[in-house]
Amino acid sequence: MIEWISQPWAWYVSGPMIAFVMILLLWFGQSFGVSSTMRTTCSMLGAGKNVPFFDFDWKGQLWNIAFVLGAIIGGFIAHTYLQSPEIIGISEQTIKDIQQLGVPFDGKLAPDALFSWEQFFTLRGMVTIIGGGFLIGFGTRYAGGCTSGHAISGLSNLQLPSLIAVIGFFVGGLIMTHLLLPFIMAL
Repeated sequence: MIEWISQPWAWYVSGPMIAFVMILLLWFGQSFGVSSTMRTTCSMLGAGKNVPFFDFDWKGQLWNIAFVLGAIIGGFIAHTYLQSPEIIGISEQTIKDIQQLGVPFDGKLAPDALFSWEQFFTLRGMVTIIGGGFLIGFGTRYAGGCTSGHAISGLSNLQLPSLIAVIGFFVGGLIMTHLLLPFIMAL
């Protein structure tokens, strides 16, 4: 069983599962998005007393908090107990591109040369974590939601602002990959 769970799942399994969750959310009048849990958490901790943005009935969003906690716990379980010893299957061109940036390919989804405690305390690590965290937080608030909220929930609701946001996410990803990442990796 563990061997079966730890294998990558094909699109025809995960895609319908996502669609099923979206149908359930639409049926119950909810929308999916991870970034809204920050607002819910702040409201739960009493921030609504001082900031009107956080003053809302957060009890209806507890399912979203449970989802995020489940994602964190599931990520921990998957990382700790379900990692496959096999090298991940990515294209040779991607491996070459990563190596040209100075990142040795170690066969992991999150290479140790970028994601380790030693790297965290370097200039590159600090720029990546602090700068990236700020940009993600600012972008999420400015776009009115995160990538999962807009791309999965917003597009399934045929919302034009979500389409515009998703196009912006892709453009931002291209700028990051081709312009900013080589600069950051040179630090």
